[in-house]
Amino acid sequence: MTTDPIVRIRRFQRAVTTEIGLLDASFLGRGRPLGPARVLNAIGGGRTELSEIRAYLGLDSGLMSRLLRSLEAENLIEVEPGPADSRRRRVTLTAAGRKEYAAYEALSNSKAAAILARHTAPDALLAAMDLVASALGKDRTTFDVVDPRDPRARSCMTAYYAELARRFAQGFDVSLSRDPDAQDMLPPRGAFVIAESDGLPLGCVGLKGTDKGYAEIKRLWVSPAARGLGLSRRLMARVEELAAQAEIKVLRLDTNSALTEAVSLYRKTGWHEIARFNDDPYPDLFFEKRLAGADPTQRAG
Repeated sequence: MTTDPIVRIRRFQRAVTTEIGLLDASFLGRGRPLGPARVLNAIGGGRTELSEIRAYLGLDSGLMSRLLRSLEAENLIEVEPGPADSRRRRVTLTAAGRKEYAAYEALSNSKAAAILARHTAPDALLAAMDLVASALGKDRTTFDVVDPRDPRARSCMTAYYAELARRFAQGFDVSLSRDPDAQDMLPPRGAFVIAESDGLPLGCVGLKGTDKGYAEIKRLWVSPAARGLGLSRRLMARVEELAAQAEIKVLRLDTNSALTEAVSLYRKTGWHEIARFNDDPYPDLFFEKRLAGADPTQRAG
């Protein structure tokens, strides 16, 4: 097997284009190529503003216009001025468009299931796909403030707890940890941020409000599929920005020395080690960061 990285990347690209039918004149046998089918999928998936669809698919205005005209000619979509701003056009599916979208969804799901069924290690295949998709979609990752009880947030924290259980010598039981109350991570007291790529949550971090003169950073986690892409740093920057907007001056966090990547990140981004400030049985390192405008002579707590 060749070790040339360029040859391997091009082999991967040929395999993907063949598998998904990129060169087919009739994608999934529905009578149109992949381009208009992808636009139909984006609209059916809830994207209605033309600018949003263009950004999501990475299309220039000329190609976008041609694809929309082809779908309009088939009576699959309707394009109209936006309700709040007539210059921002929006597009919706017609009844025929909704039917076609449903047909594509069923065929695509069936094809995906068939790919998994013929592989002897489906979990490894999915992990590899997540890794590639996360890397290629890095610049389209969003950082959204959500309720920590949101299913996406809960899935991130479940994965986070499972990773702690694997990495800590004594394991991890969330019931023994000082698990933050959801109310403490809701605005205006706090916040919870998830990093998401095309519907897949890739990471999270929480800002826990307290009445002790400081707030805490909690539950920083990034999926293995997205590590090495700078998401931890971006999540921390976003949550520190939210803290500053809430006029929080001092942040604290605790961690375990087994989480070497996190410890390295904190030390590189202006956090300094302090004495233990809670009785949580799992952390053995404690950090503090004073945000811009904080009085350096004033101690929190």
